[in-house]
Amino acid sequence: MTQRYFIELAYKGTHFHGWQVQPNAASVQECLEKALSTVTREVISVTGAGRTDTGVHASYFVAHFDSEKLTLDHPDFAHKLNSFLNMDIVIFGISKVNAEAHARFDAISRTYQYHINLRKDPFSLETSWYFFGKPDVESMNEASRILFEYTDFTSFSKLHTDVKTNNCKIYRAEWFQKDSEIIFTVKADRFLRNMVRALVGTILEVGIGKLNLDEFRKVIELKDRGAAGLSVPAHGLFLTDVEYPEHLFKRTS
Repeated sequence: MTQRYFIELAYKGTHFHGWQVQPNAASVQECLEKALSTVTREVISVTGAGRTDTGVHASYFVAHFDSEKLTLDHPDFAHKLNSFLNMDIVIFGISKVNAEAHARFDAISRTYQYHINLRKDPFSLETSWYFFGKPDVESMNEASRILFEYTDFTSFSKLHTDVKTNNCKIYRAEWFQKDSEIIFTVKADRFLRNMVRALVGTILEVGIGKLNLDEFRKVIELKDRGAAGLSVPAHGLFLTDVEYPEHLFKRTS
């Protein structure tokens, strides 16, 4: 008998070539699988909630795996597993889920944040993008509200991907400034490859006066990646939340 588990974790993506296993390159998935296999003394494969790119971080990430052992949801196991992982990865907890639960396909929403620093800061070089200028945050929020009117975000998708549709439902999109840092938060039912970084790059053009709101709307309607702005660097991007239906989890009384 095998038990399926969801594992909650976070990682700093600076030294990884993304989540997914790649030949001759360090990945979060590979490190996690090695640690799990070592501790459980089984061959463990993990499936993640998504595929973050090289340099992208996750302050909250979920993956699932199967094991013959039935008590891995005990806090002591997560503590032991952390001792086998370097400081770039941390395990928060492990939960039992139904046998069919899937970390990627059962997610009902994901939330990302993009961090921009308007001041040169050596302590945030790996976790935010230094941008020289003073973008208008209010106009960027006005542009972000336009996103709720649309579902086809082809203009912000990486070209030649294998997805069947470029439709996404955006639930939240807003900018917040605190001191020298500007943070963009966006939540949707799904995201396209490179979508958040392309959105940030294009909305930033509104913030610096390169695009007006009508022109931003036109970028969306053209459904052409060439019409949108450049993708901002990966190191400012964080996956911050993944939500699942409650019925997936096995709750103990």
